[in-house]
Amino acid sequence: MEQNLCNVRPMSVVAQEAVNYIAGRREHNIVSLKTRWNKFNRQCMGGIEPNTVYTIAGISGSGKSSMANLIQTDVIDLNPTEDIVVLTFSLEMVGFRQVGRTLSNKLRRTTSTLYSSETDLDDETFKKVIYVSNQLKEYPIYFVDSPGTPMQVEQTIRNFYDRNIKGTGKHFVVIYDHALLTKQTGSVLETIAELERVFIQVKKLPLTSVIQIAQMNRNIESSERINNPLGHYPMRSDLSSSDAIFQASDYVLVVHRPEILNIAEYGPNRLPTANKVYIHILKNRDAGKPCILEFENDLMYNNLVEC
Repeated sequence: MEQNLCNVRPMSVVAQEAVNYIAGRREHNIVSLKTRWNKFNRQCMGGIEPNTVYTIAGISGSGKSSMANLIQTDVIDLNPTEDIVVLTFSLEMVGFRQVGRTLSNKLRRTTSTLYSSETDLDDETFKKVIYVSNQLKEYPIYFVDSPGTPMQVEQTIRNFYDRNIKGTGKHFVVIYDHALLTKQTGSVLETIAELERVFIQVKKLPLTSVIQIAQMNRNIESSERINNPLGHYPMRSDLSSSDAIFQASDYVLVVHRPEILNIAEYGPNRLPTANKVYIHILKNRDAGKPCILEFENDLMYNNLVEC
């Protein structure tokens, strides 16, 4: 009977790979992909790093999907010397609404305005929509709208990689929005654990980064937490399916808007909440200590402004 054996490699090979990676970073042959947020970049080894899993979590309305949407175009706009392909699993909303958010950000118009929810969009703005959308059509971004099982997700990523990335030297960024919308193959916990196994394997592909969106459980919204400043900050246990997601991730970022929980002063340090968004880095595998990054809330234009 044929057996599938694990790949065993000697220290000499793995140590040389480490040297090659350090040399590649030193000579800028291997780079992290910059985002618009300088403090975020500094905390995350320069930006979106290859062979890394990022988890962006938050309660509903916190801005986690908007953050991922910004990263989706930032890695292309802000890294003009790099060849980059993005594969986005847009499971929560259809792809054209993701593009609507991008148009909102680039044109500084709310999606409500762009979608003529109250008054018809004026001709001048519509011309700008056409102009910017024609630019976006050139972006190497591809969308998957249909949910699948973890095995189907893996097959989709690997087939796409083999057809479009393999052997090209291009950066490959996979954005998955979001984990709880994966088609179940067992219990929710079993499905998430299998999905995380997929992401751990996928990130090992050359120059590949995975950014997944995750949901927080309702505990952080409890009155006990809201009324106790020591309980305001998100914790690892606040992540839905926390163990599997936390263990698989190299970075865990929680986007939090205490204002929407009617918290006037945030945490033991009494941070301001009016028009503020905070990103808590709960896990940073390479760069060390957890930290909190402060942003101005510009989500009406699908944007976060770093303070």
